[in-house]
Amino acid sequence: MMNRKSLAAVFALVLAAGAGGVIAQYIGSSNASAPISAVTPVADPAPVQPVVQPVSQRVPESRSEMQLSFSPVVKSATPAVVNVYATRKVQTRSPFSGDPFFERFFGGRGFGAPRERVQRSLGSGVIVDASGVIVTNHHVIDGATEVKVALADRREFDADVVLDEERSDLAILKIRDEGEDLPFLTFANSDDLEVGDLVLAIGNPFGVGQTVTSGIVSALARTQVGVSDYQSFIQTDAAINPGNSGGALVDLSGKLVGVNTAIFTRSGGSNGIGFAIPANMVRLVAEAAISGKKVQRAWFGGSMQTVSSDIADSLGLDRPQGVLVTDVQSSSPAAKAGLEVGDLILTVNGNNVDSPEAFGYRFATIAIGAPVEVTILRQGKRYSVSMSAEVAPETPPRDARELGGYSPFSGTTIYNLSPAVAQEMGMDSNQTGVIIAKVKDGSTAARLGVKVGDVIRKVNGEVVRDTNVLEVLSTHEFRLWRLEIERDGQLIKSVISG
Repeated sequence: MMNRKSLAAVFALVLAAGAGGVIAQYIGSSNASAPISAVTPVADPAPVQPVVQPVSQRVPESRSEMQLSFSPVVKSATPAVVNVYATRKVQTRSPFSGDPFFERFFGGRGFGAPRERVQRSLGSGVIVDASGVIVTNHHVIDGATEVKVALADRREFDADVVLDEERSDLAILKIRDEGEDLPFLTFANSDDLEVGDLVLAIGNPFGVGQTVTSGIVSALARTQVGVSDYQSFIQTDAAINPGNSGGALVDLSGKLVGVNTAIFTRSGGSNGIGFAIPANMVRLVAEAAISGKKVQRAWFGGSMQTVSSDIADSLGLDRPQGVLVTDVQSSSPAAKAGLEVGDLILTVNGNNVDSPEAFGYRFATIAIGAPVEVTILRQGKRYSVSMSAEVAPETPPRDARELGGYSPFSGTTIYNLSPAVAQEMGMDSNQTGVIIAKVKDGSTAARLGVKVGDVIRKVNGEVVRDTNVLEVLSTHEFRLWRLEIERDGQLIKSVISG
């Protein structure tokens, strides 16, 4: 059996031979104290010497070499890739709804009454367990009232949404039929991927039917994609189009290395820049769903920033690297491990981190209770820091409340902020107060521009310390509502008529 690197080399030679020997390119600080016992020094790594390997090119010598194909991989992988059909019902209103003139003349005929409309979306999914557990994207089934899946052999099943995690843009489905075992894909270790590795993308683009495309890994740990909170995507030039969302990205052993999620495009089609969620993230969510548990993420308990060229110069670095710790929350795993403001984090469990997003991804894929080794740079010396992956505490309790009435917050669900809630909402874990967790479509709050993630600081001069205070205030009939809301680190003050 030829390994993947040998197959990749032969594949390139076949392309060269077919093009007359020409391979075409197609169109991605505070002062540090003495280290404590948990921080142990490590030796500086030896400089890496470049290795130049000669490239051997030759014409395929046999018919079998010229007929090399991805067919065996495709035959083993495609039965586990499914089509996902999501149906959702949405309420629509006339644009003249609420207008006194039109309400007066047409109100008796049901003018302005909401009408129900059915929306359908198409995506892909991957069976990851023989019992019919399927992973797909959150955005494929978001708001769906009915979900169906169609297998490669055209059998169709109703499916239930077992777990839906918007932050990772992943969802887990389970088919309702309890029949025979289904074909499934096993997870690869996505950390083993290298730029240049050959991969296949499998899905249902534009609804034309199951389609396989090939390409290479164009880049790893892409962090500026913006489709989920955990930014560390695999980039590939394998053609990915609308309908591929939730489909499989597999290596040449037929294992799942990622779930196709997004593309950069100006035309709506593939421009050779596609992104997949790494299998190590997908595995964590799938295993939680299979075991019947909620997804738990490791809590670090600190804030950090990217190292710019200026910061690198001030730290005596020859180039920007790592992430700089800017805040450490008391009693957090970071504080217990002895990390301090001004420490430069270089690696997490041996993996380089060059941005807060990359650091967040590394921590998010560590199992709770597992040991964590972090390499830091402090005052020019390297140290190894040991900590344990812990769950963020929910103190104070979130005390979820749904607000109604005629207040500006009618139609919202509110939580008390805690490290656990802050982590769920993608915020700094040292935040306190009351946060907007949900906003109903068409509600008073939605019409006034209240958004999920808003932290309510004051209402008519009264400090909002917990959900009970805001609920009581929301029952009042004020002539004017003077609000102070924190949004994305900015304080917004507004006055609303009661």
